[in-house]
Amino acid sequence: MKVKLIKLTKEYYLQLKEMIDEWKEDIKKNNTNHSPWAIFKNDYKDFDYYLDNLEHKETREGKVPDSVFFLLDEERNILLGAVNIRHYLNDYLLKYAGHIGDGIRPSERRKGYATKMISLALQECEKLGIEKVLMVCDKDNIGSRKSIINNGGVLENEFVDEKGKINQRYWINVK
Repeated sequence: MKVKLIKLTKEYYLQLKEMIDEWKEDIKKNNTNHSPWAIFKNDYKDFDYYLDNLEHKETREGKVPDSVFFLLDEERNILLGAVNIRHYLNDYLLKYAGHIGDGIRPSERRKGYATKMISLALQECEKLGIEKVLMVCDKDNIGSRKSIINNGGVLENEFVDEKGKINQRYWINVK
């Protein structure tokens, strides 16, 4: 497994298009989620706008600064997934979402990529000075739960979200 986190640039437009199109088709067919939301909030077809608005650079309208990275399979030159790192937690993120939102494209799930991507994301969190990372996942999402636990996640509690789903809050010590 030769993978790395990258920042999206124009050279990866086709890889992004392929990944997002596959993901959106899966969302339609299987009603799966849009995680991380950051990569779905804008239409990639206006790629300059997409790149300019992928991350929040400053606090505004309930949003905190964040960084978005994509997991690149260096051997196949395809994007496997993405991770959104919130630089700090506001009240909403502390309760419902955490520091990290992540996802792997449907065709590449159950291959260990989420565990590796979170590991790499934790290194980025350390660079940002985040010592303890909160991750939240749907209790029914076994893959997310395993990838969080595989990276040292310790369950703090569970809560019921606005849709009636049980979610779990995990803390990971970065150092």
